[in-house]
Amino acid sequence: MTDPAATLDGPVLDDHLHLDPVNGRNTDAVREFARLGGTHLLVLNKPSWSLGVEVSEPDDFRDPLELTCEAVADATAVLPGRAWPVLGVHPALISRLVDRGFSPEAARDLMMGGIDVAAEFVADGPALAIKSGRPHYDVRDAVWDASNAVMCHAFERAAEVGCAVQLHTEGGSDFTEVTEWAEDRGLPAERVVKHYAGPRTEGPVPSVLASEENIEGAMEHGRPFMLETDFIDDPDRPGAVLGPKTVPKRTAWLVEEGHDDVVREAHVETPTRVYGIDTEATLE
Repeated sequence: MTDPAATLDGPVLDDHLHLDPVNGRNTDAVREFARLGGTHLLVLNKPSWSLGVEVSEPDDFRDPLELTCEAVADATAVLPGRAWPVLGVHPALISRLVDRGFSPEAARDLMMGGIDVAAEFVADGPALAIKSGRPHYDVRDAVWDASNAVMCHAFERAAEVGCAVQLHTEGGSDFTEVTEWAEDRGLPAERVVKHYAGPRTEGPVPSVLASEENIEGAMEHGRPFMLETDFIDDPDRPGAVLGPKTVPKRTAWLVEEGHDDVVREAHVETPTRVYGIDTEATLE
């Protein structure tokens, strides 16, 4: 394949990537993304504990979220487009809190408080969307119910502040019940995004992990989708889940295969519909 940067002449968005200004590559990873033709990023805050913060009250979430906003500002400075923060509470926190002695209900309330803090960041301007979800592993019923309550609270707050929600959940394909919960709380289904989506996802807008197999499956399924790497910026796991070069490389492959319509849908039209962003107007 030719140099991806030479193939690409429009926006290229990675819909879900982490940057770690404390322990990771941070802006160096962004430069690698841009060198291959990447232009725009949605940067998700890493779990609070991975940045050295054990939360006990809602205000404890602020510093990790501020760190992500600072990393996003640094990323924007080296991108031909820009980056946006997507902020919230990692759903696995509930297990960590329960292990520390919180009841599921107390953990739920603390995590809802964290969602409220993230909604402030959206309302005040720096953040684009809210991150929430539920554990991707088996938990007891009380923890599951508490997690669903946190997720529904995120839908409520997103509807209030006028933003989308990115979901971290278990695997599967049918999440129509989840989007029904969102709509019941005033958030349209098209503003709910399933991070790490399988190619046949129903309900939320799929954010598909950018492997050729997943992309081909998503194209066959026929629903509009976005692309992501879920790069976690962990020096102990370099390149996990996928490296920052991946979305530009896969986008160049789509262009070479003649799928210009899919490229425009993934990097321009769907982000506009879901997040209200203009990846063309923000491209130098």
